[in-house]
Amino acid sequence: MGLSAGAMEGVVIPTHSASFWRGRRVFVTGHTGFKGGWLSLWLGAMGAEVHGYALAPPTEPNLFAVARVGDVIASSTLADVRDYDALHTALKQARPDVVLHLAAQPIVRDSYARPLETYAVNVMGTANLLEAVRQTGGVRAVVNVTSDKCYENHERAEAYAENDPMGGHDPYSSSKGCSELVTSAYRRSFLAHAGTGVATARAGNVIGGGDWAQDRLVPDILRALDSQTPLFIRSPAAVRPWQHVLDPLSGYLALAESLYRDGAGYAEAWNFGPLQDDARAVGWIVEHLASRQPGISWTHADTVQPHEAGYLSIDSRKARARLRWHPRWALSDALDRTLEWHLRWRAGNDMQEATLAQIAQYEIATVEAERGAL
Repeated sequence: MGLSAGAMEGVVIPTHSASFWRGRRVFVTGHTGFKGGWLSLWLGAMGAEVHGYALAPPTEPNLFAVARVGDVIASSTLADVRDYDALHTALKQARPDVVLHLAAQPIVRDSYARPLETYAVNVMGTANLLEAVRQTGGVRAVVNVTSDKCYENHERAEAYAENDPMGGHDPYSSSKGCSELVTSAYRRSFLAHAGTGVATARAGNVIGGGDWAQDRLVPDILRALDSQTPLFIRSPAAVRPWQHVLDPLSGYLALAESLYRDGAGYAEAWNFGPLQDDARAVGWIVEHLASRQPGISWTHADTVQPHEAGYLSIDSRKARARLRWHPRWALSDALDRTLEWHLRWRAGNDMQEATLAQIAQYEIATVEAERGAL
């Protein structure tokens, strides 16, 4: 199903790919999560027939409920990617043209507390999905969303490119490297021969409205704002490639479309990171939001913390050259829009409407940038 006339009123989605996605059957794992919720709303706005598969929303509140994501998708199966039979059944019933795999255990610090669960979800969950695709048949394109943390990170100044080695100090990062290797093996052993284009997508630290996860910087800042309590920052000097959630999602959509049209030409790994200037320190993020909204205060937590990388940046030149993908919102804009979304939610606004409005603003910025490049 698509969006209702009332939901779409005043919303313009002028993407050049809307004609591709209109009526397209799409299977999205992780649709109840932060990134999956934004992606499902975007696909629904373009007229895709979205079938979601995920656990129940991981937080309360959550984007899935707040933005009424369930209203714009064709079906929602609440089940675990570790359950192969349930996943295979849902995939057969959906009969998708395109699969976008976002279901994951996504938190680095949680992987220290639950390493076996992290590997089971992120590695065997990927294997289960790809095996279900192989057994079902008919899928033209699969995008497995992994992470920029899949690389063996030597804390070097140069950005990591797609052909750099996989690795990972912590279980989460390692599990994403493993997911990349599983995907490569299934592509070469089975799916390429069956005419299914399979690629992986690696993005930076995404931000945006509707993320209430624990142990993520921006949600932690906004919780501190809501409760008017000081925020404790673990590593203020740590540098990450921050980006608004719509930037990598636009890359996943462009990649899926290219895979559908030419699976052999795009079936590989892709980075979707921000511009180099938007790889910023944690402390910079806090100070920017504090400058925009009174009531945000923070202090440095000086206790010993589990290892997390101090510096990480990824090179997206391949995506810019071959997919014509570009990040559209600078980090300052991304932070401002995230804060705007959160304040609208606190004020009791219609958050499906607010989320779709930001998607429309992003699409307009994309069209304007493409026209300017002509």
